[in-house]
Amino acid sequence: METQTEELKINFESRIDFTNLKDKLDSLRREIGRIIIGQQEWVDLLLTAILADGHVLVEGVPGVAKTLMAKVLARLIDADFCRIQFTPDLMPSDVLGTSVFMPSTGQFEYRKGPVFTNILLVDEINRSPAKTQAALFEVMEERQITNDGREYRMDYPFLVIATQNPVEHEGTYRLPEAQLDRFIFKISVGYPTFEEEMQVLRLHDSGEIMDWEKLSPVLGIEELEELRRQIMQVRVDEKIKAYIVRLVEMTRESGWLYLGASPRASLALMKGAKAYAALQGRDFVVPEDIIRLAQPVFRHRIQLSAERELEGISVDQVITQLAAKVEVPR
Repeated sequence: METQTEELKINFESRIDFTNLKDKLDSLRREIGRIIIGQQEWVDLLLTAILADGHVLVEGVPGVAKTLMAKVLARLIDADFCRIQFTPDLMPSDVLGTSVFMPSTGQFEYRKGPVFTNILLVDEINRSPAKTQAALFEVMEERQITNDGREYRMDYPFLVIATQNPVEHEGTYRLPEAQLDRFIFKISVGYPTFEEEMQVLRLHDSGEIMDWEKLSPVLGIEELEELRRQIMQVRVDEKIKAYIVRLVEMTRESGWLYLGASPRASLALMKGAKAYAALQGRDFVVPEDIIRLAQPVFRHRIQLSAERELEGISVDQVITQLAAKVEVPR
């Protein structure tokens, strides 16, 4: 018994110290809460994606602070921020930049587009046709763009937050599966609760609502890089990895689905779970982390069969039912 107790003590003391990470994230949550009322689930998923170095697709009706959240986040991380409003007439060069002929030198000079930033907000990404959406393929996956045979790397960090409206489909273009697969999460943002909306009204009525531009950065780029290095050290047991693969395989084998999840889903689930575990102050992943992230990781990577769509079943319901069929490791 003494030997077992001693071993447990040694293992506990050798774990990663997440004190600094927790303090920074608590500060981020606190400052975000001064501007965004409620939406704690969304905040946690967004912070998880940032720590996992993944892009995010945010779906929600107008007026639930999707754009404001991205602005607040860029302000608090002390990162460059750029917003692109996708429209039907937007061209790829409007996003990536273009080569301009300079008469003074007789040569073409590359003028970088708004994509060259740290946090890129793509508002209503489904408002532009496929050729403009495809402009983000390379930069989201490889953090670089190629122009006239030359490669241009993005500055660190590089994060895309794309938004779309789930109810208004007139004049929109469906995102290709290859692009959807590049987002680590698809976050569904709902309406605030009664009390949260009452608080919003009180703050605006009293003039106490804070301007997001007055926020001070709480996390530098170098600090973010260090936090990400800590996240990489979070332990994932072999049984947890097998659990992840079984969940992904279930989406490929199910007759309820026309399209299952790709290997990127497995990687996204593992990377996201490591970051989410660190948010909870743990240096190891537990099955509950996987279950918690299954919906945001899978919901944009799978497609329902025609029969299930006619029955009115949602993607999230199917994910929950499939996950219930996989034995949870203990």
